[in-house]
Amino acid sequence: AGSWSGSVIGGLMFGAGMVLARGCSGRLLVLAATGNLRSLIAGLIFAVVAQMSLHGWLAPLRGYLAGLWVTPGGRNVDLLATLSLPSWSGLVLGVAIAALALVLARRNQIGARVLIFASGVGFAVALGWVLTFALAQVAFDPVSVSSVTFSGPSANTLMFFLVPDAVLEFDIGLVPGVFVGAFLAAALTHELKFQGFDGESQMRRSMTGAALMGFGAMLAGGCAIGAGVTGGSIFVATAWLALSCMWIGAAITDFVVDQAGKPKLA
Repeated sequence: AGSWSGSVIGGLMFGAGMVLARGCSGRLLVLAATGNLRSLIAGLIFAVVAQMSLHGWLAPLRGYLAGLWVTPGGRNVDLLATLSLPSWSGLVLGVAIAALALVLARRNQIGARVLIFASGVGFAVALGWVLTFALAQVAFDPVSVSSVTFSGPSANTLMFFLVPDAVLEFDIGLVPGVFVGAFLAAALTHELKFQGFDGESQMRRSMTGAALMGFGAMLAGGCAIGAGVTGGSIFVATAWLALSCMWIGAAITDFVVDQAGKPKLA
Protein backbone atom coordinates (compact mmCIF):
# COMPACT_ATOMS: atom_id res chain seq x y z
CA ALA A 1 0.00 0.00 0.00
CA GLY A 2 1.21 3.52 -0.76
CA SER A 3 1.90 5.82 2.17
CA TRP A 4 3.09 9.41 1.94
CA SER A 5 3.76 9.60 5.68
CA GLY A 6 5.67 6.33 5.59
CA SER A 7 7.86 7.59 2.77
CA VAL A 8 8.64 10.85 4.56
CA ILE A 9 9.20 9.54 8.10
CA GLY A 10 10.83 6.30 7.01
CA GLY A 11 13.01 8.06 4.45
CA LEU A 12 14.28 10.57 7.00
CA MET A 13 15.01 7.79 9.49
CA PHE A 14 16.81 5.68 6.91
CA GLY A 15 18.89 8.62 5.71
CA ALA A 16 19.93 9.47 9.27
CA GLY A 17 20.76 5.85 10.02
CA MET A 18 22.73 5.55 6.80
CA VAL A 19 25.10 8.31 7.91
CA LEU A 20 25.42 6.97 11.45
CA ALA A 21 26.17 3.44 10.23
CA ARG A 22 28.42 4.80 7.46
CA GLY A 23 26.56 3.05 4.69
CA CYS A 24 23.18 1.81 3.53
CA SER A 25 22.04 -1.76 4.07
CA GLY A 26 23.49 -2.89 0.74
CA ARG A 27 26.88 -1.40 1.54
CA LEU A 28 26.88 -3.04 4.97
CA LEU A 29 26.29 -6.41 3.30
CA VAL A 30 29.14 -5.88 0.84
CA LEU A 31 31.56 -4.66 3.52
CA ALA A 32 30.65 -7.58 5.80
CA ALA A 33 31.66 -9.94 3.01
CA THR A 34 35.12 -8.35 2.90
CA GLY A 35 35.73 -9.00 6.60
CA ASN A 36 34.34 -5.82 8.15
CA LEU A 37 32.97 -7.01 11.49
CA ARG A 38 31.48 -3.58 12.21
CA SER A 39 29.31 -3.87 9.12
CA LEU A 40 28.45 -7.50 9.95
CA ILE A 41 27.07 -6.58 13.37
CA ALA A 42 25.26 -3.53 12.00
CA GLY A 43 23.79 -5.65 9.21
CA LEU A 44 22.47 -8.23 11.66
CA ILE A 45 20.87 -5.49 13.75
CA PHE A 46 19.34 -4.05 10.58
CA ALA A 47 17.84 -7.44 9.68
CA VAL A 48 16.46 -8.04 13.19
CA VAL A 49 14.85 -4.60 13.44
CA ALA A 50 13.46 -4.94 9.91
CA GLN A 51 11.85 -8.26 10.85
CA MET A 52 10.46 -6.74 14.06
CA SER A 53 9.01 -3.89 12.00
CA LEU A 54 7.47 -6.27 9.50
CA HIS A 55 5.94 -8.94 11.76
CA GLY A 56 7.13 -8.24 15.31
CA TRP A 57 6.71 -5.78 18.15
CA LEU A 58 7.37 -2.74 15.98
CA ALA A 59 4.76 -3.68 13.37
CA PRO A 60 1.89 -1.78 15.10
CA LEU A 61 3.98 1.40 15.26
CA ARG A 62 4.94 1.02 11.62
CA GLY A 63 1.30 0.52 10.66
CA TYR A 64 0.23 3.57 12.66
CA LEU A 65 2.83 5.87 11.10
CA ALA A 66 2.15 4.54 7.61
CA GLY A 67 -1.57 5.14 8.08
CA LEU A 68 -1.24 8.82 8.96
CA TRP A 69 -1.29 9.84 5.29
CA VAL A 70 -1.93 7.26 2.60
CA THR A 71 -2.23 7.51 -1.16
CA PRO A 72 -5.68 7.50 -2.79
CA GLY A 73 -7.10 4.05 -2.25
CA GLY A 74 -3.81 2.96 -0.69
CA ARG A 75 -2.46 2.18 -4.15
CA ASN A 76 0.95 2.99 -5.60
CA VAL A 77 0.87 6.24 -7.56
CA ASP A 78 2.40 6.22 -11.06
CA LEU A 79 4.39 9.44 -11.26
CA LEU A 80 4.35 9.59 -15.06
CA ALA A 81 0.59 9.05 -15.26
CA THR A 82 -0.02 11.64 -12.54
CA LEU A 83 1.99 14.23 -14.50
CA SER A 84 0.23 13.18 -17.74
CA LEU A 85 3.54 12.21 -19.33
CA PRO A 86 3.86 9.47 -21.99
CA SER A 87 5.43 6.17 -20.97
CA TRP A 88 8.52 6.77 -23.14
CA SER A 89 9.37 9.89 -21.11
CA GLY A 90 10.81 7.58 -18.46
CA LEU A 91 13.36 6.32 -20.98
CA VAL A 92 14.25 9.89 -21.96
CA LEU A 93 14.76 10.84 -18.32
CA GLY A 94 16.90 7.75 -17.74
CA VAL A 95 19.14 8.59 -20.70
CA ALA A 96 19.45 12.19 -19.50
CA ILE A 97 20.45 11.09 -16.00
CA ALA A 98 22.99 8.64 -17.44
CA ALA A 99 24.48 11.41 -19.60
CA LEU A 100 24.70 13.71 -16.58
CA ALA A 101 26.40 10.94 -14.60
CA LEU A 102 29.00 10.50 -17.35
CA VAL A 103 29.70 14.25 -17.41
CA LEU A 104 30.13 14.37 -13.62
CA ALA A 105 32.29 11.23 -13.68
CA ARG A 106 34.58 12.74 -16.29
CA ARG A 107 34.80 16.02 -14.37
CA ASN A 108 35.77 14.13 -11.20
CA GLN A 109 38.15 11.83 -13.10
CA ILE A 110 36.29 8.63 -12.25
CA GLY A 111 37.69 5.74 -14.26
CA ALA A 112 35.86 3.44 -16.64
CA ARG A 113 36.23 0.47 -14.26
CA VAL A 114 34.19 2.20 -11.55
CA LEU A 115 31.56 3.31 -14.05
CA ILE A 116 31.15 -0.18 -15.48
CA PHE A 117 30.69 -1.87 -12.13
CA ALA A 118 28.47 0.95 -10.82
CA SER A 119 26.18 0.56 -13.83
CA GLY A 120 25.91 -3.10 -12.88
CA VAL A 121 23.66 -2.07 -9.98
CA GLY A 122 21.19 -0.54 -12.41
CA PHE A 123 21.37 -3.51 -14.75
CA ALA A 124 20.79 -5.86 -11.80
CA VAL A 125 17.57 -4.01 -10.98
CA ALA A 126 16.37 -4.23 -14.58
CA LEU A 127 17.32 -7.91 -14.74
CA GLY A 128 15.41 -8.57 -11.52
CA TRP A 129 12.23 -7.15 -13.04
CA VAL A 130 12.66 -9.22 -16.20
CA LEU A 131 13.45 -12.51 -14.45
CA THR A 132 10.67 -12.33 -11.87
CA PHE A 133 8.18 -11.35 -14.59
CA ALA A 134 9.27 -14.28 -16.76
CA LEU A 135 8.99 -16.63 -13.78
CA ALA A 136 5.52 -15.32 -12.94
CA GLN A 137 4.35 -16.25 -16.45
CA VAL A 138 5.29 -19.93 -16.15
CA ALA A 139 5.02 -20.68 -12.41
CA PHE A 140 2.08 -22.71 -11.14
CA ASP A 141 2.01 -20.79 -7.85
CA PRO A 142 1.61 -16.99 -7.76
CA VAL A 143 4.96 -15.19 -8.02
CA SER A 144 5.20 -11.48 -7.30
CA VAL A 145 7.05 -9.39 -9.86
CA SER A 146 9.77 -7.59 -7.93
CA SER A 147 13.41 -6.62 -8.08
CA VAL A 148 16.41 -5.77 -5.94
CA THR A 149 15.95 -4.46 -2.40
CA PHE A 150 17.73 -5.27 0.85
CA SER A 151 15.22 -4.44 3.58
CA GLY A 152 12.60 -7.16 3.21
CA PRO A 153 15.09 -9.75 1.87
CA SER A 154 17.41 -9.20 4.85
CA ALA A 155 14.55 -9.89 7.25
CA ASN A 156 13.30 -12.85 5.20
CA THR A 157 16.78 -14.34 4.86
CA LEU A 158 17.22 -14.18 8.63
CA MET A 159 13.97 -16.07 9.16
CA PHE A 160 14.82 -18.55 6.39
CA PHE A 161 17.57 -20.00 8.58
CA LEU A 162 15.46 -19.94 11.75
CA VAL A 163 12.17 -21.58 10.76
CA PRO A 164 11.46 -25.08 9.39
CA ASP A 165 10.00 -25.63 5.92
CA ALA A 166 11.15 -22.23 4.67
CA VAL A 167 10.44 -21.46 1.00
CA LEU A 168 13.28 -20.42 -1.29
CA GLU A 169 12.33 -17.28 -3.22
CA PHE A 170 13.98 -14.45 -5.15
CA ASP A 171 14.41 -12.43 -1.95
CA ILE A 172 16.09 -15.31 -0.17
CA GLY A 173 18.62 -15.83 -2.94
CA LEU A 174 19.47 -12.14 -3.26
CA VAL A 175 21.24 -11.54 0.05
CA PRO A 176 23.49 -14.65 -0.01
CA GLY A 177 24.19 -13.99 -3.70
CA VAL A 178 25.39 -10.45 -3.07
CA PHE A 179 27.44 -11.63 -0.08
CA VAL A 180 29.17 -14.37 -2.08
CA GLY A 181 29.75 -12.04 -5.03
CA ALA A 182 31.30 -9.38 -2.81
CA PHE A 183 33.47 -11.97 -1.06
CA LEU A 184 34.79 -13.35 -4.35
CA ALA A 185 35.47 -9.87 -5.70
CA ALA A 186 37.34 -8.91 -2.52
CA ALA A 187 39.33 -12.14 -2.64
CA LEU A 188 40.33 -11.63 -6.28
CA THR A 189 41.42 -8.04 -5.63
CA HIS A 190 43.19 -8.93 -2.33
CA GLU A 191 40.91 -6.67 -0.29
CA LEU A 192 39.85 -9.23 2.33
CA LYS A 193 40.71 -7.78 5.72
CA PHE A 194 39.25 -8.15 9.21
CA GLN A 195 38.18 -4.80 10.65
CA GLY A 196 36.41 -3.98 13.90
CA PHE A 197 35.05 -1.02 15.79
CA ASP A 198 37.38 1.89 16.49
CA GLY A 199 35.89 2.43 19.93
CA GLU A 200 32.79 2.33 22.10
CA SER A 201 31.33 5.49 20.58
CA GLN A 202 31.72 4.06 17.08
CA MET A 203 29.90 0.90 18.17
CA ARG A 204 26.97 2.88 19.59
CA ARG A 205 26.82 5.00 16.46
CA SER A 206 26.74 2.02 14.08
CA MET A 207 24.19 0.10 16.12
CA THR A 208 21.89 3.13 16.39
CA GLY A 209 22.19 3.78 12.67
CA ALA A 210 21.41 0.16 11.81
CA ALA A 211 18.29 0.20 13.99
CA LEU A 212 17.08 3.44 12.39
CA MET A 213 17.64 1.99 8.92
CA GLY A 214 15.84 -1.25 9.76
CA PHE A 215 12.67 0.48 10.92
CA GLY A 216 12.91 3.32 8.41
CA ALA A 217 13.29 1.00 5.44
CA MET A 218 10.22 -1.06 6.31
CA LEU A 219 8.22 2.12 6.91
CA ALA A 220 9.37 3.80 3.69
CA GLY A 221 8.74 0.71 1.59
CA GLY A 222 12.37 -0.03 0.85
CA CYS A 223 15.99 0.92 1.37
CA ALA A 224 18.10 3.26 -0.77
CA ILE A 225 18.32 0.54 -3.42
CA GLY A 226 14.81 -0.84 -3.02
CA ALA A 227 12.94 2.46 -2.93
CA GLY A 228 15.47 4.70 -4.63
CA VAL A 229 16.59 2.54 -7.55
CA THR A 230 14.06 -0.28 -7.87
CA GLY A 231 10.94 1.71 -6.99
CA GLY A 232 12.24 4.78 -8.77
CA SER A 233 12.88 2.80 -11.95
CA ILE A 234 9.14 2.22 -12.40
CA PHE A 235 8.30 5.78 -11.28
CA VAL A 236 6.41 4.99 -8.10
CA ALA A 237 5.73 8.39 -6.54
CA THR A 238 6.22 7.25 -2.95
CA ALA A 239 9.59 5.72 -3.89
CA TRP A 240 10.85 9.03 -5.28
CA LEU A 241 9.53 10.80 -2.19
CA ALA A 242 11.27 8.29 0.08
CA LEU A 243 14.55 8.70 -1.81
CA SER A 244 14.34 12.49 -1.53
CA CYS A 245 13.72 12.24 2.22
CA MET A 246 16.66 9.83 2.54
CA TRP A 247 18.89 12.47 0.98
CA ILE A 248 17.50 15.14 3.30
CA GLY A 249 17.86 12.96 6.40
CA ALA A 250 21.42 12.01 5.45
CA ALA A 251 22.41 15.63 4.76
CA ILE A 252 20.98 16.90 8.05
CA THR A 253 22.57 14.10 10.07
CA ASP A 254 25.93 14.58 8.38
CA PHE A 255 25.81 18.31 9.12
CA VAL A 256 24.78 17.87 12.76
CA VAL A 257 26.92 14.86 13.66
CA ASP A 258 29.99 15.05 11.42
CA GLN A 259 30.38 18.56 10.02
CA ALA A 260 29.42 20.64 13.08
CA GLY A 261 32.34 19.32 15.12
CA LYS A 262 34.99 20.02 12.50
CA PRO A 263 37.18 23.10 12.91
CA LYS A 264 36.42 25.85 10.41
CA LEU A 265 39.11 27.11 8.09
CA ALA A 266 40.12 30.71 8.64
